[in-house]
Amino acid sequence: MITIDYQNRRPIYEQIVDNIQMLIVKGIFEEGTQLPSVRSLAAELSINPNTIQKAYAILEKDGYLYSVRGKGMFVSASAPLTESKRRDFCEKMTVLLDEGRGLGVPREVIEDLVARAYEEESDD
Repeated sequence: MITIDYQNRRPIYEQIVDNIQMLIVKGIFEEGTQLPSVRSLAAELSINPNTIQKAYAILEKDGYLYSVRGKGMFVSASAPLTESKRRDFCEKMTVLLDEGRGLGVPREVIEDLVARAYEEESDD
C-alpha cells in the first residue's frame, strides 16, 4: 500500500506521510485502524526505522494519527482532515489555473486534462 519512489527527489519520510494521508483520506485506513509498528514497516519498506518514526511523528502532529502507549499508532477521525486536505487542494488548483490562464493555456486544454485525470481514476 505504501510505495516509495527512490528516483523522487523528495525525502522518503515525506513520501510516507503523503501515502498514509491519502490512504486515510480515501477511507482505506479507517478511524481506529492500527498502523504497522515502526520496525515492521521499516523492514517491509527496507528503510531506516528513524524515517518511519519521523513520518509517524509528523502525522501525529498534523492530527492524522494518535498514539496509545504500549500499543502503537492509530488513525484519528478523518472527516476534518479530509475537508482540510480538499481545501488545500482547491487553493493549489486555483493558483495553477490562474498561472495557466496567465500563460495563455486555453480552457479546452485544461478541461481535457481534468477529464483525462478522472478517466484514469475510473480505470483503476
